[in-house]
Amino acid sequence: MVNVSRKRPTKRRAEASCVVLTVADITNLASSHNGVEPLHAARLAGIQGAKQTAILIPLCHPLNVDEIQVDLNVKPGRIEVSAAVGATHRTGVEMEALTACACAALSLLGSLKKTDPQARIDDLTLLRKTGGKSGDWGRLVENPS
Repeated sequence: MVNVSRKRPTKRRAEASCVVLTVADITNLASSHNGVEPLHAARLAGIQGAKQTAILIPLCHPLNVDEIQVDLNVKPGRIEVSAAVGATHRTGVEMEALTACACAALSLLGSLKKTDPQARIDDLTLLRKTGGKSGDWGRLVENPS
């Protein structure tokens, strides 16, 4: 692990995204399947993933996060997943935002596997981060629509 003990805690935030691509009919994905709403379960999986990042990713610092937001945008043939994580700490929350997206997307794949076994996750990426010694950073995102 990187030694961050000499850094001073600052407010940090990171945003990430990915997309789940599918040929399945996802218009009713918000409805209950066996008592579980897949979109709700995916949001919870993303939040839980962000909270457990240090357990899942070797050498990642355990953080007490102040904020986790996971959003799912259902469009024809795709579900866009985005996550924002904030904390006041000595190290950033980029891995937490990425893990939130990955876990939410994996949960969605679990819901889609029966109707589309070829559904896949694409474009898992860090979009922007703020705070810390290296300052703010953002990826130029092209709008595909």
